[in-house]
Amino acid sequence: MTQKKKALTFINSPNSGGENPVYLNVHKNGKWLVNGNYTGGSVSVYPILENGAIDSIAQNIEFTEGSIVPKRQEKSHIHSAVFSPEFDCLFLTDLGADKIRVYPFDNSQKEPLKTEKSSVINTELGSGPRHFTFSPNGNFAYCIEEISGMICAFSYEKTELKRIQRIETHSQNLKDGFESADIHISPDGKFLYATNRGNENNIAIYAILKNGFLKLIGYQSSLGRHPRTFAINETGNFIIVTNVITQNVVVFKRNLETGLLKKVGKTIKIKNISCVKTRIYYN
Repeated sequence: MTQKKKALTFINSPNSGGENPVYLNVHKNGKWLVNGNYTGGSVSVYPILENGAIDSIAQNIEFTEGSIVPKRQEKSHIHSAVFSPEFDCLFLTDLGADKIRVYPFDNSQKEPLKTEKSSVINTELGSGPRHFTFSPNGNFAYCIEEISGMICAFSYEKTELKRIQRIETHSQNLKDGFESADIHISPDGKFLYATNRGNENNIAIYAILKNGFLKLIGYQSSLGRHPRTFAINETGNFIIVTNVITQNVVVFKRNLETGLLKKVGKTIKIKNISCVKTRIYYN
């Protein structure tokens, strides 16, 4: 069987609705795109047309309040926009205001974010919530805090988050400069991984216990500087880590039983990496 050549074709590029867009997510029905704007401190929602084009902004909500850390929290900074497991709610991590903003999402409406029913979860002052993820079974959620270097674990039920644990991501006895970054869970739901930039440049590895609590397993060097983002492939066999300052991409093979990592293959040089995604290709 001959493999067909495929190429990307540019369709359109609408306005982000705010300065410095950093996080995109698509509703499971493929009809809605959400975008978080970091510097702009806002969330934008767009309909997706049948031809794949992004339609004009349906909603744009801007937040203004900040928190206690000078220069980092002078105003709101939306750093991720994550749908609930049921895709009926949107969770926005606001690094600048130390809040997780919760919006019911009605995909049948022209303006799906139900602002009148929104709520806020306050994180620790000066924590800087950055990225957010749900466990595969939908019972738990985890938020990595960039400024404090902590992970906050929650139980989850019917759009309600209840904090159950807060645990360090960093391996050293540091007072500041944690720069914790990305967070992902293995497809089997047994292990959570989180990256630390700054002085450490590593991947923290945790086992996820049955009650949702995290147990530290160990650390793996990212083999570069500033591991801003990483991805676990669909099978859960590999983790791809991107180091921004050293401009290299490293692949680690996961031990499915222990969760530990081992470098495989060759390190790849790529400039200005801001995101990585994986996909299984079927002939």
